[in-house]
Amino acid sequence: MRSTLYLMLNCKTVQSRGLNMKNSNDNNTMRLDKWLWAARFFKTRALAQKHIELGRVQVNGAKVKNSKNISAGDTVDLTLNSLPYKIKVVALNHQRRPAPEARMLYEEDMKTAALREEQKLLDQASRITAAYPEGRPTKRDRRQIEKLKRGDW
Repeated sequence: MRSTLYLMLNCKTVQSRGLNMKNSNDNNTMRLDKWLWAARFFKTRALAQKHIELGRVQVNGAKVKNSKNISAGDTVDLTLNSLPYKIKVVALNHQRRPAPEARMLYEEDMKTAALREEQKLLDQASRITAAYPEGRPTKRDRRQIEKLKRGDW
């Protein structure tokens, strides 16, 4: 009884002083790092925070901090694995849900999606033309290469 009375008085004191107690589960806004995690761009919030701190994430064209609140309609520019993403926030979800539901939280810009696919193809092509696409030559392969160089073939 005593603790309940104390809580009631304490809440009235906070409200009477004009302090705004912000609800962490506000449905209109959400922390950027939490949204990136919930939309499945990152496995952990810590990874999302790291990318934001490194400047790889921009909201509406400006660099932001982890605690930046975003809302529906904001544009997020993101660079993941050197690939660009331009995303429009459609909805907010405070829980991490399965991938099909997470994809409904955003819309992707078609131009950047096409650019990203081109970059993926170029990266793939550059790996194929490498000297050893499968990795290091085996001992047997090295012996055959040496025979070719000596002319013993």
